[in-house]
Amino acid sequence: MAVLRIKRNWIIGVGFVALFLLLLAVRLDVLHWGPYRLFPSGDGKSSYVSGVQGLQEKESWMNITQNGQKIGYSHRLFSKTEKGHHLSESVFLQINTMGVVQEMAIKTDGDLKPDMTMSSFDFDLRSSLFRFHAHGVVNGKQVTLYTETPGSEKKTVLNLKDAPQLANGILDSAGIAEMKEGESRSVNVFDPATMGQRPIKLTMLGDDAITIMGQERKARKISVDFMGAKQLAWIGEAGDILREQGILGITMERVTKSQALEGLTLAAGADLTQIASVPSNVVMDDTAALSMLKVKLTNIDKANLKLNGGRQTLRKDTLVVQKETIPTRPFRAADIAGNEDFLKPSPFIQSDDPKIVSKAMEIVSPDDPLSVRAAKILSWVYKNVEKRPVLSVPNALETLNNLVGDCNEHAVLLAALARAAGIPAQLEVGLVYQRGRFYYHAWNVLFIGTWVTADAVMDQMPADVTHIRFARGEADQQIDLIGVIGKVRLTILDKSR
Repeated sequence: MAVLRIKRNWIIGVGFVALFLLLLAVRLDVLHWGPYRLFPSGDGKSSYVSGVQGLQEKESWMNITQNGQKIGYSHRLFSKTEKGHHLSESVFLQINTMGVVQEMAIKTDGDLKPDMTMSSFDFDLRSSLFRFHAHGVVNGKQVTLYTETPGSEKKTVLNLKDAPQLANGILDSAGIAEMKEGESRSVNVFDPATMGQRPIKLTMLGDDAITIMGQERKARKISVDFMGAKQLAWIGEAGDILREQGILGITMERVTKSQALEGLTLAAGADLTQIASVPSNVVMDDTAALSMLKVKLTNIDKANLKLNGGRQTLRKDTLVVQKETIPTRPFRAADIAGNEDFLKPSPFIQSDDPKIVSKAMEIVSPDDPLSVRAAKILSWVYKNVEKRPVLSVPNALETLNNLVGDCNEHAVLLAALARAAGIPAQLEVGLVYQRGRFYYHAWNVLFIGTWVTADAVMDQMPADVTHIRFARGEADQQIDLIGVIGKVRLTILDKSR
């Protein structure tokens, strides 16, 4: 694919949350744990093990479509081993973001004990430019997780409440048949790509009949609710998944191998960025000159969102965003007391990596106040990172190596360089206005004596008031947007210069 030079306003709206939604839609890379067992027996004791012991070796192929157009396929193989079971799942996708069609290949492998608890797993995602690889080893209730990018590996130890199990196998289990119509079950899920944990709710909707590969099949219809993002699944009498249908217009359906491998071309399907965007009732020009924006937000659950605080004030459904000012006093590293946690490295913001530290020291001078350091780093990222939509799990080191990416790559690299330069930094995600619509976007907030927003895609510090924060934090916090996308209604009530 030819390298594209994309204007900065075209890059708005490609968010990591869209990628996570896509992965959720095809049920990839999700583990669940907790003291709750999904399929209890009639005597109240867990019968989850007995439900999975009946699982035989099986292989399945599925077409993946978006609003009726084929965008990929999946291949899944479940087999027995000497120590239990092995699950292998491969997915190939062609995704349209801002008119650019990109290929993405995802491979998930899990070694399972006889009771379906995990002993190890491996997850690999590759796209046109980027690769993300994570693997883990389970020891009782502890997972040692390794996240890899070219030239770097980070180790994270996670302590769990119970031994992890593979959620990819939840809908395959014969125990699903034990649920009664109208019955709901909840379980926590963990995603190693974001290291975030959230609840998922399954509800048995009842018996149904669907046509699969030209034949009518009896099925049980299940509702899968992940933080307000709802999917439907149809489970056959043998416990096999026949169809899944849900967010972003994505459907997976059981097909033959030849059907899965045919009919896939690099056609421009539905644009994820456009589908997720929110129309504006007011067309705005020169948004950088605005000092205040008042909007009404409806049709969403605000409980898990970070709408109130800092430059944002929320009262019921009305949100007011006030533009910050850069502190005039020259704050220095000694003035960051209380915000030291936001200098620490993380698996995706590798601020302690020698390459990141060296680049930060090259950009700033030791005597620079925090605000000057922040401005220099913002300008460097804006000028040097090519603005191009990518599909990957964004991380700072790989972005520095490739110097290309969308808003997420800009944000993680800015955060890493800022932390390496002694500036506490966080990520923010939400909406930003462009061309008559609000698009999902990622930017930063930097502590330079006070917290100030900074957008390396738009070269703004402070960011304009159309940047409406929904979540603050790293990838695990971005999951909170899942219940918002496709639902939020936004009305501009007032604005001023």
